[in-house]
Amino acid sequence: MSIKELSALVLLGAIWGASFLFMRVAAPEFGIVPLVVMRTALATLVLLPFLYFTGGGRQMVRLWWPLCLLGGINTAIPFALFNFASLQLQSGVLAILNATAPMFAAMFAYLWLREKLSKLAGLGLLCGFVGVVVISLDKTLGSDLSLIPVLAVVGAACCYGWGACMMKKSLAGVKPVAVAAGSQFWASVLFAPFALSQMPGQWPSTIAWMNALALAVVCTGLAYLLYFYLIASAGPAKAVMVGYLVPLFGIAWGVVFLGEMLSVWDFSGAILILLGISFTTGVAQRITHWAKRRLVVD
Repeated sequence: MSIKELSALVLLGAIWGASFLFMRVAAPEFGIVPLVVMRTALATLVLLPFLYFTGGGRQMVRLWWPLCLLGGINTAIPFALFNFASLQLQSGVLAILNATAPMFAAMFAYLWLREKLSKLAGLGLLCGFVGVVVISLDKTLGSDLSLIPVLAVVGAACCYGWGACMMKKSLAGVKPVAVAAGSQFWASVLFAPFALSQMPGQWPSTIAWMNALALAVVCTGLAYLLYFYLIASAGPAKAVMVGYLVPLFGIAWGVVFLGEMLSVWDFSGAILILLGISFTTGVAQRITHWAKRRLVVD
């Protein structure tokens, strides 16, 4: 991976890590569903010029039905669940639990696409599950917080995993920009009626607007373009490594800007989840193989 690609990877991790911070500030004032529609509609506008220049518009129109399903499952529903959970959970915890998405993708690939799941990958799923349990117990035992926000984030990560398998099964070979723009567009269309019925009672503050715009334009529209650049330049296997950076930046931004403090149990759960991801996605095996080759060469 070149310096340019590595810089893009770190930048993308920082951007997506900041999305949980922006949600925590914007969701209370905009409302759960209205923020989803604003985010997806503005992201669609950001992606439209790139859609035009890449010639993906025809694919977006022709494949409207799978893109509509993807927009609901991979965008609208998880965005709403994250907005709901952000009303009670710290941004760092949101980022940590979000990291379980690759494990759900592996699970759905095994159950739905009949892809093989190694014993080490199965161990990774178990590690990730234990990590979620550790964080859940830490947040609910001895506090007034219910388990529902934690389950909402896990449900959102589950949707992301399901969506990844949907893309692989129904949208293989489609231009990535067409997939991104189509899913964002249909997410805004599907949730628009609900948003109209849940508009905030008063105009959101300037700070809330700034965070909502950053969430839509930077963390959704521009972040997708950066992610597609990494896929095209460095390859999918290296692009997905951003999943390891998002929790780190999510924790860092929460500490710096919101004064959040995570417990030892939060970090323990994060380690288990990241370990589970490394096993499930095969990253641990690739690192071990690379280390062995280096030892042989040296």
